[in-house]
Amino acid sequence: MSLSTFTYSKRFQLENGQSLPGIDIAYQTFGTLNKERNNVIWVAHALTANSNVFDWWKGLFGENDLYNPKDYFIVCANNLGSCYGTTGPLSINNETKEAWFNYFPQITIKDIVASFELLKDHLRIDKIHTLIGGSQGGQIAMEWALQNKELVENLILIATNAQHSPWGIAFNESQRLAIKADRTYYSNTIDAAKKGLSAARSIALLSYRGYATYDETQKDENYNKTNNYASASYQRYQGEKLVNRFNAYSYVRLLDAMDSHNVARNRTETKEQALKQIKATTLVIGLTTDILFPLNEQKFLAKNIKNAVYSEIDSAYGHDGFLIETEKLTKVISGFYANEKIKKDKLNLQKTNN
Repeated sequence: MSLSTFTYSKRFQLENGQSLPGIDIAYQTFGTLNKERNNVIWVAHALTANSNVFDWWKGLFGENDLYNPKDYFIVCANNLGSCYGTTGPLSINNETKEAWFNYFPQITIKDIVASFELLKDHLRIDKIHTLIGGSQGGQIAMEWALQNKELVENLILIATNAQHSPWGIAFNESQRLAIKADRTYYSNTIDAAKKGLSAARSIALLSYRGYATYDETQKDENYNKTNNYASASYQRYQGEKLVNRFNAYSYVRLLDAMDSHNVARNRTETKEQALKQIKATTLVIGLTTDILFPLNEQKFLAKNIKNAVYSEIDSAYGHDGFLIETEKLTKVISGFYANEKIKKDKLNLQKTNN
């Protein structure tokens, strides 16, 4: 499916009191909505991903995978603030006729969800069979299940949290400092802060993987080396790779959004109270080696969301395992669906007998 764009021409109110003079939402759909309109799989993507879930979540989404477009109507929208078609810092401000760049207002997870609500209505979707997201995508999915409690039947949260942690915010601030230390950041040009963005990605990778992963994949077998180490080369490569496909201004604003995530804000006194409001049947998946969103955060979600099931995946890839361990994810998610079907069949049988 090619990229589509929904344009909302009215003012779009942001949580911080500011507003945007309309927004564009880039999205892709795969498969066909069935007659019952109950086969919608909505994917909330992570920090620097895009709306082509079949590209970045191969093994979980595809014609030979769990989420097959022959069976489901799959929707993935690009997040507000990104640089892949949805309104963000590179977009033209209709009022100034110039790109926003650094002047694009700060956004929150709630703002991203508000944009998804608009797209949902445009697509005339009134029920989502499964809302799934990992990392920042999990934050978005969780917030949406709270904002629209009757919308989601099944909620799958992978490697995420109820509130972004001081640890996670510290990593994000270190990345922002690296980007803004590049003096070109303040030039407000499309190619600004490339060196800063590269350095920021290098910082991020340390939280996405971990000691054991680097020791396994980047170890130098040549003990006579005094430079050009494998792990150093890897950091540079990953930084350049992101620079070639992303933008520093969008990166900063999406980090801001991640830091804003707190299910209790302007809702309840505690996160526990907020999570108890989620009505969707929920699967929470943690990764054993994740140091950015550690298991205790997943266990907290499962403990406080009603009807939640908790599962762990053993992975050598740290936080990035949510994108890599698709075979293990397929097994866990398939088991979740099977158990829910058994429960529903038993419930229907009881109703029939009564």
